[in-house]
Amino acid sequence: MPVIRTEEVSKRQVDDSAAKGTFIQEYVTAREGAPNFALRVFELLPGGHTPYHAHPWEHENYVLEGEGELVNPDGTATPLKTGDGAFVPPMQKHQYRNPGTTVFRFICCIPIQANCAPALLPDQK
Repeated sequence: MPVIRTEEVSKRQVDDSAAKGTFIQEYVTAREGAPNFALRVFELLPGGHTPYHAHPWEHENYVLEGEGELVNPDGTATPLKTGDGAFVPPMQKHQYRNPGTTVFRFICCIPIQANCAPALLPDQK
């Protein structure tokens, strides 16, 4: 069974013009042989955010550090803090934001699909 250590997982900036100050680490994906779920950690710098977007898969989240917001389909924001969990259903428009002054880090699990968890990332070829 693979054990993935933090120091072995590259942290890369999210490559999307609609994201700001957002980094991702992919701990478990199809690359490690996971057949169903990918385990990723996102880090949002103060003032950072992901794109406001929707897609056909769900998210399960757990906040590791800091405080942030989950923007809902109606545009309202729900506060998140260390220890909180969140579920984003498929096709629900959402965004993660960090309006604070410290780093906001959270786990984000998604189903493994060709369009959301590639088996091999460009920086791992």
